Amino acid sequence: MIPAKDIDALRALARSEKSVLGPDSDLSSYETGARHDKGKAALVLRPASTEEASDFLAACGARGLAVIPQSGNTGVVSGSTPDGSGTQVVFSLERMKPVFELNLRNRSVRVGAGMRLSELNARLEEHGLFFPIDLSADPMIGGMIATNTGGGRFLRYGDVRSNTLGLTVVLADGDGTVLDLAQGLRKNNTGVDWKQVFIGTVGSFGIVTEAVLNLELLPQQTAAALLVPASDDAVFDVLHALERALGSQLSAFEGMSGNAIRHALAHAPGLRNPFANGAVPETAILVEATRTWAPRDGELAIEELLETCLADIWEGPRAPLSDALTGRPEEIWALRHALSEGVKHAGHLFAFDLAFERGTLMDFLAYMRTALPAEFPDLEICDFGHYGDGGVHFNLSHPGGPPADLTAYEARLRDWVIAVALEKFNGSFSAEHGVGRKNQAYYSRYTPDAVKRLAGALKAATSPAQIGAAEFH
Repeated sequence: MIPAKDIDALRALARSEKSVLGPDSDLSSYETGARHDKGKAALVLRPASTEEASDFLAACGARGLAVIPQSGNTGVVSGSTPDGSGTQVVFSLERMKPVFELNLRNRSVRVGAGMRLSELNARLEEHGLFFPIDLSADPMIGGMIATNTGGGRFLRYGDVRSNTLGLTVVLADGDGTVLDLAQGLRKNNTGVDWKQVFIGTVGSFGIVTEAVLNLELLPQQTAAALLVPASDDAVFDVLHALERALGSQLSAFEGMSGNAIRHALAHAPGLRNPFANGAVPETAILVEATRTWAPRDGELAIEELLETCLADIWEGPRAPLSDALTGRPEEIWALRHALSEGVKHAGHLFAFDLAFERGTLMDFLAYMRTALPAEFPDLEICDFGHYGDGGVHFNLSHPGGPPADLTAYEARLRDWVIAVALEKFNGSFSAEHGVGRKNQAYYSRYTPDAVKRLAGALKAATSPAQIGAAEFH
């Protein structure tokens, strides 16, 4: 617990009674993460403006209070929940959403960090625009920036870093300094691009309160298919062929393991099993092609274009496809978006967010199908992910609930999986979720000392107070 005088001081700075939730309130939703992590908060700060956020951060810094920034709390690495000490202050962005300034000429929007992705895109739809980061969860913009999310259409649109034009950031220093980096310029080479310091660094260098985002035109034509590759080696033969044939019209290339698909179908009985005789393959690929213009006379419809490309691949050298199923895009995507919930209900889940060079990803997955059962025979691999950019959600399910020695078991499992991913396959231990308590040890172990020194110096220069679950030094 923190002293009552500190809580009183923070209440005195609040612009609203809603801005501070004290220890006498129900804080459970702020203390519980998406993947079994749970801590204890001293209190929760919920500012509604940049100015209020600045006052709160300055006061926390002056009083030596540790702050944990929290957005939608959908991460899997314990980066947005407090630890068990009861001394950390959760700094929630959920009320930071009144700002919405659409600039149609610039094809950009300025928004509060607490706005959810679904609300943002709902408000943009009438203008034929969207923020092109496709996720199964519904996070807030601030958290998406803090973790640099990519999502299912990274292949075409890039990640959050690629689509962020400007930021407003509050530093955790003695003054709660506000950095106005919110110009909507796409080209600005006048020195250090400071906004990039705060993208992907999970709030440890400062808290994003507003963002200027690049917007894209909503697709007006969409076609999708489910592909069954003939082998692991064939997966990227198919991807390369589609990239050559479709160019920028190829918007997604998502991999799904058979185990993940089976659990999704079991958890969501409304989903249709699209495979012949209900036989779920070991691996399936969701492919999507889109156009931003309406159908034109004399132009091959996008569904026909995709089918023609797939026919050419089918008949091409090395026969990389075993099956190809076309259908309504919304039904095909429904299966992909059901995977997270299906896997979560399959047993006690150990979630890894890994990334590899594209040519190495399938080698890693093939190796793990043999190596994992030898080390952990009681686990089921339920992976899926963004094969087109080398990312994979390497989910491991322990049927029937958690193992009896959960803490020791998880520590041994995480050490082993990360060692294989990084030491044998030169991958990354965090593709999209950033650094949190669950993977802090791997940042410390695998990051070069020179990089850690630079990161520590930058942390000391921007936000020297205690902020964030990650330690960049």
